[in-house]
Amino acid sequence: MIAIEREFNAYLDQVNVITVLLPYSYFEGTSNEFRLKGEGVDLPLAIQEKVLLEDAVKYICLSNIRPEIGKTYVILDEHGGQTDLQIGAVIRTEEFDSLFFYGGDDLGVSYTPEKTIFKLWAPTATKIKLRLFMEDDQNPELIDMTRIDKGVWSLELARNLGLYRYSFLVCINLEWREAVDPYATALSVNGEYGVVIDPAKTKAAEIDAPKLKQPVDAIIYEAHIRDLTMHPNSGAVRKGTYLGAAETGTKSAIGMETGLSYIKSLGVTHLELLPVNDFEGVNELDRARDYNWGYNPVHYNAPDGSYASDPGDPYTRIIELKQLISAIHSQGMGVIMDVVYNHVYIREDSPFEKIVPGYFFRHDAHGLPSNGTGVGNDIASERLMARKYIVDSVMYWLNEYHVDGFRFDLMGILDIDTMTAVREAVNSVSPDILIIGEGWDLNTPLPPDRKANISNQAKLQGIGQFNDWFRDSIKGSTFNIYDKGYALGNDRYLEAAKQVMAGSIGIGKRKHGLFLQPGQSVNYIESHDNHTLWDKLNISDPDQDEAILKKQHRLATSMVLLAQGIPFLHSGQEFFRSKKGIGNSYRSPDEINWLDWDLRDANVDNVQYIKGIIDIRKSNEAFRLPDSEKIRRQMEFFSLPAPLIGFSLKEIKQSGHWGKILVFINPSMDQQLVELTEDARWSVLADHEKASAQPFRHIEGNKVLLEPCSLFVLAK
Repeated sequence: MIAIEREFNAYLDQVNVITVLLPYSYFEGTSNEFRLKGEGVDLPLAIQEKVLLEDAVKYICLSNIRPEIGKTYVILDEHGGQTDLQIGAVIRTEEFDSLFFYGGDDLGVSYTPEKTIFKLWAPTATKIKLRLFMEDDQNPELIDMTRIDKGVWSLELARNLGLYRYSFLVCINLEWREAVDPYATALSVNGEYGVVIDPAKTKAAEIDAPKLKQPVDAIIYEAHIRDLTMHPNSGAVRKGTYLGAAETGTKSAIGMETGLSYIKSLGVTHLELLPVNDFEGVNELDRARDYNWGYNPVHYNAPDGSYASDPGDPYTRIIELKQLISAIHSQGMGVIMDVVYNHVYIREDSPFEKIVPGYFFRHDAHGLPSNGTGVGNDIASERLMARKYIVDSVMYWLNEYHVDGFRFDLMGILDIDTMTAVREAVNSVSPDILIIGEGWDLNTPLPPDRKANISNQAKLQGIGQFNDWFRDSIKGSTFNIYDKGYALGNDRYLEAAKQVMAGSIGIGKRKHGLFLQPGQSVNYIESHDNHTLWDKLNISDPDQDEAILKKQHRLATSMVLLAQGIPFLHSGQEFFRSKKGIGNSYRSPDEINWLDWDLRDANVDNVQYIKGIIDIRKSNEAFRLPDSEKIRRQMEFFSLPAPLIGFSLKEIKQSGHWGKILVFINPSMDQQLVELTEDARWSVLADHEKASAQPFRHIEGNKVLLEPCSLFVLAK
């Protein structure tokens, strides 16, 4: 891109307001008149205001006509000087959105063997050329595109363009920029170009995952493609790839299941994959050199090539990701995609900014890009075409790849209307598709009542939110590694622990709650972010006996699985996953991030216990009550001395084998004798050593002895 040198600058900041900046070096920044000139236009501007700035004089002028966006105009001053009229803040006005919203479903490439149609939304461009070539072709074609309506540019070529590389050359404010199609569904190596493909050649076996009756039936297990298989003892052949993650029947050196077969054996319902769309941070031609979680999004509608067996073949990554999804479905689990629509890797380099500069990103009151995400840019989801892009992208993955849910990274950056539009669009295909997200309240220039965060959960029905209240109450503050939560023996969190075990819907009084319904609460104590629970335990209590730390870890994980709401596990959590004390491993080497299958083999007893707790949850709807009123009616907490928690689940015969279930939690270092509400013969489903949906022993009477750092589940 060649920079344009101008003696002074003029910007269209509203549909009929032009701002002229005259530097003091140019006639001391003075001009008493300005004219707007263009094709068939030559008229004076009315100077409304004159503002002295540090290095220039700003003139705010009013035009009697609305300059037509997409056409070229010049501004003349009284000295005979002139400059082109650049697109300014008008691009962020409601009028701009109204003028140029395009509702069609044909942006990007529409391919048949006989012809291909290219469409690009670029309303501020004055010219666009398609750059088209076959791989290794030294003489690409440059073909003019035609502007049609609503700022869309189109080109139809009547020939078979399968495997042609393409990009767009866009002229805006007299400057040419080259950009990849934001709607590209296939890419060349490292996302350098879009690629025209035949969608019929990417079809994979369509195997459906079991449908959810309600969101609280889900048990989510989060994993990174590479982490699943890179460990030497993973048993996988194609380590670190889509196909490696899709392998079944893999075993560790001692013959225990690993990978996908192991995850199935746990009993979880959904495998949540860290971002699989194209991201920056790993060279696809040298993927062993670097590691990245994938939160550096570049191209949203195509898989990343670093997990493909052949990143040079545009079809391979698509087919292999579809094969992975089918493999997960074949194991009876759904797939949740981690999607990062809140920011891009580098704003200036993104197709959004190159094609429609200033539109897709939020700016503050001073016109500077906002940074609520902490990575330098915030997607302006409230703008109509940004919202459309997000909805279109979600629906593309849903319809083309048959995923079963979406986890929205930093969802609090996005606006409520966009998330509502996503939910409504997804419902048109299947209402049981899970939508969850991080509803943190972030510092982005969006009115508080429009942010898709936890504070506005009442406006976000059908969307689950990661519950930081649950996380911090049970394990202790994520941001103070030395703070211990309820499960780690801190009874300061006792009352909060009761509330979050009840789905955070407000037992006693609604105002004590966080959510309207339990399906909005994603309960977790560990994820890919921050320290693993095992590392937090070891750092915060370095002198504690390892056996005690394991009991505390087991108790905390069990509380996740027995709480009302949607449980979420970080892969390896069930066998004390460690990242060697590293709290942000987003680009740490495999040795830090991989699932250590040796560690799993060494902690089979804990894995079996957690499997038992999962089975208890799945076998008893009482732990999956879908309605807040049912929780208030059927979940009753006992009055016990601190730090104990005890509750009953009653009136449950119609939804399971048992008429009543009792749960007792003892996070202390001492045995605790608890008196039961009734003298009866109780079936034991879980104690300090074992957990199973099938009773493994019975107790008689009205007392039960709770071991330190443990829970008890009784049923009759």
